[in-house]
Amino acid sequence: MRSISLALADDHPLMLAGLVDLFKLRDEFTVVATGASADEVLEIALRTSPDVFIVDLVMPGNIFTTILDLVKRGCRTRFLAFSAMSKSDMAIKALRAGASGYVVKGTSPQELLDAVKAVQRGEIFISQELACKLIEHHRMSSLKVAAGPPVKFSLREGQIIAMLTRGCTNRQIAQELKIGEKTVKNHMTALMQKLNVRNRLEVLIATQKLDQEELPAPRH
Repeated sequence: MRSISLALADDHPLMLAGLVDLFKLRDEFTVVATGASADEVLEIALRTSPDVFIVDLVMPGNIFTTILDLVKRGCRTRFLAFSAMSKSDMAIKALRAGASGYVVKGTSPQELLDAVKAVQRGEIFISQELACKLIEHHRMSSLKVAAGPPVKFSLREGQIIAMLTRGCTNRQIAQELKIGEKTVKNHMTALMQKLNVRNRLEVLIATQKLDQEELPAPRH
C-alpha cells in the first residue's frame, strides 16, 4: 500500500520536530516537506502536492487565505488544522476556508494519526472535545434546511445520523452496521442532498436543528 505523503507547517521548531519524528517512525507515512509560515505552505503545496498538509493556524501570514487560495486552484491536498486553540469559531473559520479537519494540540498522538488517515480518505475529522462545542455553537446559527416539506429519513439514515453524533468515522459506521464503506458514503451523499449541505459536519449540525419527530426511532 502506498504511504500517505505529508507536509507539516508550524513556526515552533520543537513542535515541528516532534511532528516529524512522530510520522517518520511509521512506515505508512512519508514526510515530504516542512514549513513555518503561510507563504511556505503555499509554495510547498504547489511544489510537492502532498496527500495531507498539517498546518498550525498561528504562523506568519494568513493561513486561512492560503488554504482557500489553494482549494480554489484545485489543489488535491487535504488540509488538517493542528492548533492549540479549542474555540469553535477558529475551527469553523478553518473548515470554511477549506480544511478537512481540526485537531487540538495536546491530544493523543493516536488521535492525530487517525485524523490524518481520515482526511486522506476524504472524511471530515474534528477532535472529540471540540465536536460538542461546534454542535452547541451552531444550535442557534443561521444554518437552515432548505425550505419545503419536512425532511424524512430512512431507518438506515437515522442509524447513521445517530452514529455521527457519537463521532464515528465512515469505517466505524460500516463495521457496526455491517455494510460496506462505499454504502456508507452513498448514504452520506443522500443525506447531504436532503439537507442541502456540503459535508458530514454540516449534516451533523443540520440534523441537530431538526425536530426529533423527523428522525426515525431506533430499533432495539
